Amino acid sequence: MAGESRTELLQWINQLLDVGYSKVEQCGSGAVYCQIVDSIFGDVPMAKVKMQAKQEYEYLANFRVLQNTFKAHGIDKPIPVDRLVRCKMQDNLEFLQWLKRFWDMNFPGGEYDAVGRRGGAGARAPSAAGAARAAVGVGAGAAAAARRPVASTSRAPPAAARPGVRSSGGARSSSAASSGVDAAALEALTGQMNEMKLSVEGLEKERDFYFNKLREIEIIIGARLELAEQDEESGVTEAEKETLLQMQQILYSTEEGFEVPEDGQELVGDEEETF
Repeated sequence: MAGESRTELLQWINQLLDVGYSKVEQCGSGAVYCQIVDSIFGDVPMAKVKMQAKQEYEYLANFRVLQNTFKAHGIDKPIPVDRLVRCKMQDNLEFLQWLKRFWDMNFPGGEYDAVGRRGGAGARAPSAAGAARAAVGVGAGAAAAARRPVASTSRAPPAAARPGVRSSGGARSSSAASSGVDAAALEALTGQMNEMKLSVEGLEKERDFYFNKLREIEIIIGARLELAEQDEESGVTEAEKETLLQMQQILYSTEEGFEVPEDGQELVGDEEETF
């Protein structure tokens, strides 16, 4: 089933949430995703959602709120945070189309006070330049953040205006600037770490999802083949058996260089996997 177009989705967002988005890519900040879900359940902590997020670490904070809400309501849809925060059109369009279908099935109806739920705060859409800056990565954000505290110290009164404390005042100013740089760098690194955690969580969910499907297929194939071996009157034709064997061969095939562990041994990857 084809999803709504970009134009239809933007009209829906702007009308539902009273915002002024002009591009689907702007949804990559995560703010509107949080509020769309809030319009359904009414319990998203909107005070924690940064509606005017500009930096990547702010985007990640919004997606943490969204992930926690999904978990609280048992929504098992993986959120590809690492792709959405890059503010690419196709990734955000696909997720927004899914969210629109989810909203259509679960919205309780009635009026939704979007502005009131976000405490009367505006919801200016992230600019294209802001989205591009976030897509560059945490490194650029760290440099920009590191410069801001240093610049703020330039507004302090000149040392000459305070005779007798010129030397100590200069030391305190330098110390404050250094502290500001360290805090900004720490904030950037924390944001990078959180991004990696969210990325790993998303990949693990996708891995488990497809593994479980393959496992179910493996069980069905094994059961049919076992039935064919035990009972000639099982109704399993030779053609079906041949097809099942081919499917089983595909399931058990490995890439060059990969060694299948002997029976009774655990996969080394499962034992040593740490994130």
